Amino acid sequence: MTVQSKHVRIKGIKDGLVFLLDDKCPFEDLLSELRYKLEHSHQNILTGPIVHVDIKLGSRSVSEEEKEAVLDILKSQGNLLIRSIEALEEPGGKDTDALFMVSGMIRSGQVLHHEGNLLFLGDVNPGGSVTCTGDIYILGALRGMAHAGVGGNQESIIAASLLSPTQLRIADVISRPPDEWETRESSMEFAYLSSGAMQIDKIHNIVKLRQGLNVFKGV
Repeated sequence: MTVQSKHVRIKGIKDGLVFLLDDKCPFEDLLSELRYKLEHSHQNILTGPIVHVDIKLGSRSVSEEEKEAVLDILKSQGNLLIRSIEALEEPGGKDTDALFMVSGMIRSGQVLHHEGNLLFLGDVNPGGSVTCTGDIYILGALRGMAHAGVGGNQESIIAASLLSPTQLRIADVISRPPDEWETRESSMEFAYLSSGAMQIDKIHNIVKLRQGLNVFKGV
């Protein structure tokens, strides 16, 4: 069912909600209506279990600050988990090194996907998944599945405060963890590819890895 409004439409899909935001109205008007709708309307969809949300901003060109303004409103509702946000980048091109930050908890059966590099503040429980086209940094425990470099970027990495996954995947390389995962030291580690094989190292060594890649590229 689609809820009609002037600038904001909320569409229910099989596994969550899609917020369709008008790309022609003034941005401040869009924020005001989105805030009003979440605070005063549709409380039936904003209570209860976690709901995945996809945000579509149409052909509107937005900055990272404007994206954050939209996300701040949606994240004020505790049961909404932002899964994706689609919009044109502001003129000047996309910063491929930028980190997109999301906080929450990924439970069994839930999937969080992002186009770019992702910083997730929270735990990923067994049965939960995090996927993105760039790097994945998890400030929390990774006990589910993580797939970085979706689309084939073999230079992507997966880092977590506690690396205890059911499965890691970088580009098309899949690694199932050994039995000793649970007995590893509880310090932040990261997974990366070396000669097509999955490797694990301490997070402080990421600098050496990145420097090596830059030298190889001639940067």
